[in-house]
Amino acid sequence: MKIISKLDFENLKFANQEDTIITVGRGTCGIASGADEIYNALKKSFKNVKSVGCLGECYNEPIVEVRKGKKVLRYNKVKLEQVNYILENIDKEEIQKESFETRIVLENCGIIDPEKIEDYLSFGGYKALVKVLFEMEKEEVIEEIKSSGLRGRGGAGFPTGIKWEGTKNTKSDQKYIICNADEGDPGAFMDRAILEGDPHKVIEAMIIAGYVIGADKGIVYIRAEYPLAVNRLKRAIEQAEEYGFLGNNILGTNFNFEITINLGAGAFVCGEETSLLNSIEGMRGEPRVKPPFPSYKGLYGKPTCINNVETFANIVPIILKGANWFKSIGTEKSPGTKVFALAGKINNVGLIEVAMGTPLKKIIYEIGGGIYDNKEFKAVQTGGPSGGCIPASLIDIPIDYESLNEAGSMMGSGGMIVMDTEDCMVDIAKFYLDFSVHESCGKCVPCRIGNLRMKEIIERITDGRGKNEDLDNLEELGKMIIENSICGLGQSSPNPVLSTMDYFRQEYIDHINHKCSANKCKKMIKFVITEKCIGCTLCAKKCPVTCIEGELKQLHHIIQEECIKCAICYKVCPVDAIERI
Repeated sequence: MKIISKLDFENLKFANQEDTIITVGRGTCGIASGADEIYNALKKSFKNVKSVGCLGECYNEPIVEVRKGKKVLRYNKVKLEQVNYILENIDKEEIQKESFETRIVLENCGIIDPEKIEDYLSFGGYKALVKVLFEMEKEEVIEEIKSSGLRGRGGAGFPTGIKWEGTKNTKSDQKYIICNADEGDPGAFMDRAILEGDPHKVIEAMIIAGYVIGADKGIVYIRAEYPLAVNRLKRAIEQAEEYGFLGNNILGTNFNFEITINLGAGAFVCGEETSLLNSIEGMRGEPRVKPPFPSYKGLYGKPTCINNVETFANIVPIILKGANWFKSIGTEKSPGTKVFALAGKINNVGLIEVAMGTPLKKIIYEIGGGIYDNKEFKAVQTGGPSGGCIPASLIDIPIDYESLNEAGSMMGSGGMIVMDTEDCMVDIAKFYLDFSVHESCGKCVPCRIGNLRMKEIIERITDGRGKNEDLDNLEELGKMIIENSICGLGQSSPNPVLSTMDYFRQEYIDHINHKCSANKCKKMIKFVITEKCIGCTLCAKKCPVTCIEGELKQLHHIIQEECIKCAICYKVCPVDAIERI
């Protein structure tokens, strides 16, 4: 159906939302847990079965919901043999579950079919575009975004309205809109889930941005490792073109806009906006010196507005509900919500969306369900390789831009990795530093060489060869790298090391004294079999490298040179005869 005017749009008819519908979560997490099989089985016996994106509760997949209007009955961790029970109890009374979340970005995820534009339209889709085209001046739109206080959700937190205004006011014969979907932080999957569950929301926002700043071309830069998100995005773009929301003379106006997809090869540095521009232009993914900023001189030297997926996903609700509504959520300096990928040693692994300023304790224990296996909470890493570790002593900290920065971490794109007392903070810092060294583009010496030197020092410490002066050298190197690197990767890569040194310095000192309290650093660990051994041979049978010797009912012995420190013998010994020293 081609919508060629505002009247055509207003005359659209949709299915009755009060009809009983069964939805199956078919994001990447759901499909990986077997949702396709459940979906196909339900489709055979019930006509109104809908495929939806991730519902956020990845730990509960596959998830099936029976929806009738606003009434919802949910089934978690569904198995194929439960399909008949679900169908037989289609009219069962729903169970209301208390929600600790505030959903703006994810409001449609898990509710609409991301592969059907009609579903998005039936939930108010493209109404914001119509409002912008026919009821608002371009300047009004920018003022609404500025007034809302929306800050970029990709990491830096720069005010979105100011970025749009700068691009709009720069005169040029060609301008571009770019959606940065190059999500590379370890443990982060927010943008992927948004595009898998509600791609039209991002497309609509890009069209609005194009109209406001005077661009007729949009590009989604997305990593090729997201095949489901890419396919659903392609389908959504095709549907938007079929309906007339993309192309020439949109809704009968003289506004033209097109969107193309550019697949990234997975380089973390290409999440930095100027490296991304180089990548699109076919050059090495290396950062450019700023200024000039992309808003004034970006893609092919033309003014370019770059926002990430989550930032764009906030635009439509702000246009429809207003800046004051948005500002009523969150804090004064950090209004709105933030989507986090909650992972690590947490019971409820998945996506959450909470109002800015929500206490970390509430996220960990009320939304996240507490620490896995009832272990003790130790720290949380926010901001990925660019962020820092927040210790348990700061568990009451409100999660917003200012509070995280003051604590030595950052918001980043939204990764939140939870750790317990069995995690070694020196080893954690080494992991993130190793990632940054691997992902550095190598353009500037501070990042290319400085991070490598830091890695060598921290590896020496975790290997049990550390010296007291190594701690001073780590801090000095880290500060030098932050002050002198060209782009955000180098300017933030020492943060995991520096923050763990601030809050867990004793662990670094312990390592220099050849002790890893969490028993994670293998070169400092030694397993020995004590006189309590009864010679049951269980440890020898379970050892993956057969490095345990001994006869039945005789004291056993570990060949230390061959031991890989896997701890299997320690775990299986029935009489606790193996000690870890």
